[in-house]
Amino acid sequence: MYDPATGMFTPTTSSMSTARQNHTATLLSDGTVLIAGGYNGGYLYSAEVYDPVAGTFAPTGFSMSTTHQNHTAILLSDGTVFIAGGYNGAYLASAELYNPATGTFSPTTSGMSAARQNHTATMLGDGTVLIAGGFNGASLVIAELYNPAMKTFSFTNGNMSTGRTSHTATLLSDGTVLSAGGTDGSSSLSSAEPYDPGAKTFTSAGSLNTARQNHAATLLNNGTVLITGGRNSSGALVAAELY
Repeated sequence: MYDPATGMFTPTTSSMSTARQNHTATLLSDGTVLIAGGYNGGYLYSAEVYDPVAGTFAPTGFSMSTTHQNHTAILLSDGTVFIAGGYNGAYLASAELYNPATGTFSPTTSGMSAARQNHTATMLGDGTVLIAGGFNGASLVIAELYNPAMKTFSFTNGNMSTGRTSHTATLLSDGTVLSAGGTDGSSSLSSAEPYDPGAKTFTSAGSLNTARQNHAATLLNNGTVLITGGRNSSGALVAAELY
């Protein structure tokens, strides 16, 4: 645990029940954290919940319906968690929902239109989820929307201008989503493009100063976005910049 008041890190009281990489960690409505899927020599069905009050991890009552790594997991307005895509020896179009009240996972009525891993999932102001980019043998320009009320997927009115995976997607203060960097499969990208949820289209933005993939992007209190680290053909990056 990191304490910003002291700038100190301390170990949690206990460790996870299962070692894992390429998993997700999602903050739930009650303050606990759902840790789902990943890989540890095999693709994982398992999920567990971290309780910050007790400092302990406990397995969920049930496992995911599909093994996932390099997937996305996002908290929906109703308190459930939407888990989509990933890879388990094949690229996945499937999606499922975790219900914290029952500790159960259930598949969505239908899957995504495109199988993908290393994509982004961003909840918009109207409660729908924007799923953009990713990889399924090639970097994808395809974007689609998940409607939690209808439990359906639909295409946006336009795709991204550049196929990208291992990028970031940040919900901005004005409700648009900034997709930045990533890779097109052959080189790291400096391009960025905002998504307009009203028009359901992507437009161009200024380019990053440094091309990068596998970086982090954080919305700051003043509305700017801090973009840090990642890698490109030069190796791992110390460079940071503001959008």
